[in-house]
This record gives sequence, structure tokens and C-alpha cells, in this order.
Amino acid sequence: MRNQDIRYKRHRFPPQIIAHVVWLYARFNLSLREVEELMLERGVDVSYETIRRWTVKFGPLIARTLRRRQPRPGDVWHLDEVVVKIAGRSFWLWRAVDQHGVVLEEILQPKRDKRAAKRLLVKLMKRWGFVPKRIITDKLRSYGAAKREVALGLDHWSHKGLNNRAENSHLPFRKRERVMQGFRSPGALQRFVSIQSATRNCFAVPARRRSAITIRYHRLEALEAWKIAANVA
Repeated sequence: MRNQDIRYKRHRFPPQIIAHVVWLYARFNLSLREVEELMLERGVDVSYETIRRWTVKFGPLIARTLRRRQPRPGDVWHLDEVVVKIAGRSFWLWRAVDQHGVVLEEILQPKRDKRAAKRLLVKLMKRWGFVPKRIITDKLRSYGAAKREVALGLDHWSHKGLNNRAENSHLPFRKRERVMQGFRSPGALQRFVSIQSATRNCFAVPARRRSAITIRYHRLEALEAWKIAANVA
């Protein structure tokens, strides 16, 4: 599935360079200036501000195509939320992953209440088209209240120690948050986490692929999927 939404007309640099720069920034914990330096070492003189504009313009389109290619997730969903500071205000980044660690959805919301939990559950079920076998959360009561309104019979396990998979899924975001020294706006954060998660899902090595050669093949497949999504394959 090629990404027909992406057009590289009227850009000075070739599409392959633009797609590679966006990949570097989305895939690794690199700042804009570090990507600028890496490209300069390869003989490509592109400013960090241009890299930022490319990421804003092309990143969401590539991520959308990667999500379309994503297979059906597992039927056990881990839900969690983490606080994020933006311009002195506190927001909550709500995240859902399946039992394999694949990120299913991320929503930035201003509150940590039943309405926010309900919005996450509704969006998850609407996007994937099925009700999971089980959800696993921490002890936040908002999840139980939201579940009763959305899917009363849904199996719900609520225990702090059971939700390590969801809590661990926040770590790549936290690392990147430090590199970027925070976010300027809620929209910028929502846009970036959607790009980061789609890229991470694409390149994460499944548990069944742990030998060196299968890891290598998986990375080659992921790189090909990225190029197709970026419309440069």
C-alpha cells in the first residue's frame, strides 16, 4: 500500500533524503540539531528548522499509512496514563498497548477522570472494531466507571503490579521528552507521539524473532515498510 497522500513537489531535496531525515528523527532519540549534524557528515547541508518542517508535514502521513498496515492486535489491552507538563500546565497522556507491547492508541487529555478513560476506550474499540477479552489497568477508579458505560461485561483486572507492560510503554516517550526538552503545545505532543508510536510498532522486534538473522530480516522488512509508507520505495 503506497502512500498516495505524500507529494514531494517543490522541495529542493530528493524524496529519499526527506524520508530518511524524518525516519532518523522519529526512530531514534536524536534532537533536530543532531540529525542536522548526521546529515552534514553525509554531505547533505540541511538546517534543523527544515528538518522540523519536514517532520511536521510528512511524519503524520507516514505514520497513518504505517498504522493502516498494522495487523490486528492482541485481545488483552493494558491501559495507563502519564502526566506531561506543557508550558507549565499538566496534561495526561493516555496510552493503550496489547499483551505483546504494541501501542494501540494514545490520547492527550487535560484530565484524569472517567470522561477521559471513556474516550480512550471508545476510540480503541472504534479503531480496531472489536471488544477485547480483557483490559488491565492500575487502580484508578475512572477505568472501572468508564468500562461500565462502554462495555459492561468486559473483563477488567485492576492491579498496580499487573500493569507493567503499559507503564514500560511510557519509557521511550520519556526518553524522547528529555531530548526534546518538553513540548510547545498539546497539538505538537499529540502529533509527535503518533509518529513515534507508529514507527516504534513497525521496528519493534516480536518476541518470536530473537535470533540475530531473524532480527536482521525484521529490520529490513521494517525499512521497506517505512519506504513504502513514505512513498519512496
